[in-house]
Amino acid sequence: MRAKTETRRQAILDTAAEVFQEMGFERTTMAAICERLGYSKATLYNYFGSKEELFSAVVFGATEAEFQATLAALDATVADMTEALQKFGRGLLTLLYSPQVQAVRRLIVAEAGRSALGRQCYELGPVRSEAVTAAFLQQAMDAGQLRQADARIAALHLRGLLEAEWLDRFLFQTLEPISAAEIDATVQRAVAAFMAAYGPLWA
Repeated sequence: MRAKTETRRQAILDTAAEVFQEMGFERTTMAAICERLGYSKATLYNYFGSKEELFSAVVFGATEAEFQATLAALDATVADMTEALQKFGRGLLTLLYSPQVQAVRRLIVAEAGRSALGRQCYELGPVRSEAVTAAFLQQAMDAGQLRQADARIAALHLRGLLEAEWLDRFLFQTLEPISAAEIDATVQRAVAAFMAAYGPLWA
């Protein structure tokens, strides 16, 4: 029974993601999702009490596994900090600029000013990532792999450098599909700039 319940829940999430991406959050209705699924409203509301709750589940359920894998790339035991940051950067950009996550990010940006969902998405996404990245960088600073600085600001600078080459094109929806080779080249440039600013003074 539990397996059947999880299968049905995932079917709802998959279908809702399609409808949200096609119609946007504001124009999407629970009725439209039910029609696409072939489920009754009672069944849908048994799993999700509101459109906002369903949207939140779509946003974070769709990316959680990839997000955790990216955070796992933050390995403070790696002796070469440049290598460690490049590994993290490749994972982060591969995640953020995958077609699925780009679509979800655009949904969040479009909805952010209309309800509390923007803050919720911000706190569960960027804020969580920032905190873990800052903790990783602080460990590296304490180990002498980076110079001492405000780790939270350093985390923001790292994220900014990694996205700098693509963010505007993403926001204005002019970004073409990105290859692994382009990701690798971008990451190398971003990490080189970061290490120039935050590398140990004795290096």
